[in-house]
Amino acid sequence: MTGLYDRHLAVSPEWLALYYRDPLELTHGEGRHVWDADGNRYLDFFGGILTTMTAHALPEVTKAVSEQAGRLIHASTLYLNRPMVELAERIAALSGIPDARVFFTTSGTEANDAALLLATAHRASNQILAMRNSYHGRSFSTVSVTGNRSWSTTSLSPLQTLYVHGGVRTRGPYAELSDERFIRACVADLEDLLGHTRGVAALIAEPVQGVGGFTAPPDGLYAAFREVLARHGILWISDEVQTGWGRTGDHFWGWQAHAASGPPDILTFAKGIGNGMSIGGVVARADVMNCLDANSISTFGGSPVTMAAGLANLSYLLEHDLQGNARRVGGLLIERLRAVGAGSPAVREVRGRGLMIGIELVKPGSDEADPEAAAAVLEAARAGGLLIGKGGGHNTSVLRIAPPLSLTVAEAEEGAEILGEALHAAA
Repeated sequence: MTGLYDRHLAVSPEWLALYYRDPLELTHGEGRHVWDADGNRYLDFFGGILTTMTAHALPEVTKAVSEQAGRLIHASTLYLNRPMVELAERIAALSGIPDARVFFTTSGTEANDAALLLATAHRASNQILAMRNSYHGRSFSTVSVTGNRSWSTTSLSPLQTLYVHGGVRTRGPYAELSDERFIRACVADLEDLLGHTRGVAALIAEPVQGVGGFTAPPDGLYAAFREVLARHGILWISDEVQTGWGRTGDHFWGWQAHAASGPPDILTFAKGIGNGMSIGGVVARADVMNCLDANSISTFGGSPVTMAAGLANLSYLLEHDLQGNARRVGGLLIERLRAVGAGSPAVREVRGRGLMIGIELVKPGSDEADPEAAAAVLEAARAGGLLIGKGGGHNTSVLRIAPPLSLTVAEAEEGAEILGEALHAAA
């Protein structure tokens, strides 16, 4: 692998991160497993950053891509596109947003960028509320609403961003409060913040913070926020790039854990819908989506091949009740991981929902994040045949576990066992 790694270093930016001391070249996959260039097989508990949502080499998706590629690969949005219209119809119906319009992009970053454009244009304001510890992408605008220091690469910004409490339940000034008092405190903080501003365009928030370490507020926080926002005419953007499509098990969208408020004004999606193909998008009410008064197109968004993949993948997900599987198998997995964590002084918390689970590591006997331990567990898990991710605040001390939603009970048990051994080995 040294030769390819050297070539990578010679042509890639220094900030383009790679996992592992000896970086891994993946060559193929099947189901919930992948293989490297040396023929080693791994159980995949990260899915290319929550993107291989159903399974590697899913025949239904592979066939749809191959057949569409044999007919037409590209056209742009300047022409009618049947697969794009069909997928947009299905997503609009699933979104819960009334009179919904759908615009396709090629990534979650681009989807959030488009959502910010819509919100600021609709409200004629460049002021945005975002959550502390959040992550929304790597473009100039999305970096400027990212509340996670490790990923906020510049302080220069086209937006005026104000950060709100609430995305992290077990750390920060309100951590010791009950859920009810936590929500009240965060709402009071939001009310106070809005008392010092005028004309805010939108709040953008992940129902479960992804890069931030799979942290989440108590259910109902965003419903309570929505009541405040509505009084001020402020839009709510739900960033569902990682939480969408049933991954949390209990709900199809992350915002539905806060459903008392109804659907968001704008919803963004990406990652899992394409099962590895480059699909992102924005769903919004017609009055919000249609507020732009200049021309716009997308050269690659909504391409026939990616739309065919999305349609096949979404059909498979719904027909096989992968949301239900995420709830059932994810519940088993988190139970096993909590049992593993209880035996390790380095584990501060095992949290999550469905197949979106975080294990936060600290230096034993303290509450201090331990990124070195997270890196060591990542290496040990790989040695044991398991791929996982990491993230969390500015210390990357959380192990991120997000397998394909078709994960079996046996694979969940196997992964939990390997993780237990990895935690012990790293200690």
